[in-house]
This record gives sequence, C-alpha cells and structure tokens, in this order.
Amino acid sequence: MVKKIAAVFNGKVFYPAEPIALPTNTRVQMSIEILPSDEHEAVSFLRTARSLNLEGPPDWSTNINKYLYGQ
Repeated sequence: MVKKIAAVFNGKVFYPAEPIALPTNTRVQMSIEILPSDEHEAVSFLRTARSLNLEGPPDWSTNINKYLYGQ
C-alpha cells in the first residue's frame, strides 16, 4: 500500500500533518520530497472580519438570537 502524507521535520523527527492509522512499531519506507515553504502570512479571522466592513445594529452581539432566530 502506498500513501502520500505531508509531514514536518523538526531536526530529529518527522511529524505527520494528519493522523496515520498504523499500529505502533509498524515498519515503513519513506521517500522524501521537499515541499515549498508556506511563506504567506496567516491572516487572522478577526482581521478578515474587520476587512468586510459589515454593518449591523448596535446591539447585534447582545441580541444575536433575536436577529438570527426571531427570539
């Protein structure tokens, strides 16, 4: 069986980017392909939300259920 996974090397150990369903101490053979680094800056949710310039009533957060569900 062949499966490709992404992993990060910390100088000593490879850490997979996703869970791997293998029993402990299972022998595997690895081939290494160096991927380009993620050089783009991670954008926070708050920064994205602010950039949308959303408008709503001043009591939006206090009465969220009223506005969403009519309660």
